[in-house]
Amino acid sequence: MSSDERVCARAAGGDWTAMITIRHERASDIAAREALLDQAFGDSRWRKTSERLRQGRLPADGLTFVAADGKRLVGTARLWNITCGAGQPALLLGPVAVKACCRGRGIGAALVRQAIETARRLGHRAVILVGDPAYYSRFGFSSEKAMALKLPGPFERHRLLTLELVPGALDAAHGLVSATGRPAPQPEFAALAAADPAGAFRRRRRAPRAA
Repeated sequence: MSSDERVCARAAGGDWTAMITIRHERASDIAAREALLDQAFGDSRWRKTSERLRQGRLPADGLTFVAADGKRLVGTARLWNITCGAGQPALLLGPVAVKACCRGRGIGAALVRQAIETARRLGHRAVILVGDPAYYSRFGFSSEKAMALKLPGPFERHRLLTLELVPGALDAAHGLVSATGRPAPQPEFAALAAADPAGAFRRRRRAPRAA
């Protein structure tokens, strides 16, 4: 499997001129990725219940993606290891974000499709997320098999969505969604601090405690 996927993206004027590369995230992308997420979500990103499933964890192996316009990072999507109730392994998608000046060009959709396709090739069975049903339904997400699931904090029931990569993977899923990813080591924070010391300090102070 190639780690890069070149996609056309519609420029603001409507012409198909820009080429965006969807590729795996690199260590050198960390500061730009965090700046993009801060721009997209602000401080509220740290208060989201889904963040409790990511906090202090590494993303799933081989499932971190960025969209790059040349050397500029313009989008991000990552997947995280979780379990849906007892013994139902799955992945959590998010956050998915695209730089404000690049929205409306299909970049977010390309990131989501790449994430789903790669997860399927790697043998994962299901993906869940918290997001807009109208947007994510185009990828096959629905709330049908999420009704018996709950998150470790407040959430809007209609925004908890699932996608089976293997038919029937979530037939028996019920109960609390829990994080199962490997604990994150110090180096990622160290790399972020080296690239953006002030930003890293702010993020450490804002990081929520697990519920």
